[in-house]
Amino acid sequence: MKGDYQELVDEISALLGAPATLENRDFGLVAFGAHDSDDDTAMDPVRTRSILTRRSTPAVRAWFEGFGITRATGPVRIPAAPEAGVYRDRICLPVRHRGVVLGYVWLLDAERGPTEGQLAAAMDVAARIGVLLFDEARAGADLTREFAAVLTASGGRQREAAVTALGEALGPDADGLHTVVCVTPWQDGPPSVRTVPSAAALATVGAHDATALAVLVRLRSPDAPDPATTAADRLRATAGPDATAGIATARRGLAGLAESWHEARSAARAAHAESRLGPVAAWPSIGPYRLLTALPRTPDPVARTLLDGSHTELARTVEVFLDRAGQAGRTAALLGIHRQTLYYRLGRVEQLTGLDLDDGEDRLLLHMALKAARL
Repeated sequence: MKGDYQELVDEISALLGAPATLENRDFGLVAFGAHDSDDDTAMDPVRTRSILTRRSTPAVRAWFEGFGITRATGPVRIPAAPEAGVYRDRICLPVRHRGVVLGYVWLLDAERGPTEGQLAAAMDVAARIGVLLFDEARAGADLTREFAAVLTASGGRQREAAVTALGEALGPDADGLHTVVCVTPWQDGPPSVRTVPSAAALATVGAHDATALAVLVRLRSPDAPDPATTAADRLRATAGPDATAGIATARRGLAGLAESWHEARSAARAAHAESRLGPVAAWPSIGPYRLLTALPRTPDPVARTLLDGSHTELARTVEVFLDRAGQAGRTAALLGIHRQTLYYRLGRVEQLTGLDLDDGEDRLLLHMALKAARL
């Protein structure tokens, strides 16, 4: 990237026949052209300090900004001011992209300065520099705060404002195809977006029982989820052996981020509860857990006694029985017990819960309560 800047600065120097210097909008030095002159005034204190320290002082910045360079859309001529350490007239070419100033190209102005045509050509090169600065800023942007605000907003206007802020920060990418990945538990802060391929933003979000990492992942097609799967696998491995990950349905734009986060978090919980789904589960693949994850976390009263920790064997037995659609033979074979033992245990479950396992609704209630408890 630095080499690209240097080539463009050298191109401007060649166009105007004068050494050029590129600074970002905070007056930090990015690149400068070769200087070959016997004129000592060409290297005045301001230019020398900028090159040697790679930054201008706040006073110098304020002085130059006083000439309107932050608002200018074309070249700005700035007169010499020896008292400020500026011994030569200067030309400032504002570097802009999408109406925002991102930096400045500086040149020393000569008595026979560049023509309007030369300056117009130089501004075209400055526009190309603006694209590079914009892309670099976007690639390295830390959107943790904006992304987290969307995921934690209570709804209504608060969420709308958060989505708008994130969309402005993402630029054109905001309208693209995205999915959300959830990795939980997550112990540290969010990693750099540059370390996660295809990630547009990352944030940590507190959950009921553990902190989770949320990742906004760019996709090319809803039928090609590989970027999300790759991100989930890598981050889960970083989080530790007990971590699971969930992937939401792909959506365009940012309006559905809250729903995507619910899906990703629910899929991660399902992967933790049901090993056959994990350790990385996608929302469409978790079946009944799409409904179960929406249930209250407090166990249904009828199942509390069964789930208090003192009846683990009974809870396991009835869950396998319900998983096998109430087929006693298959259940007994899977558990390695006699049928009579199975019937005894199921009778104990009915006593503890007050449910009738010959009743379809009672079976459904208990099955949901057992599955939900594992989440």
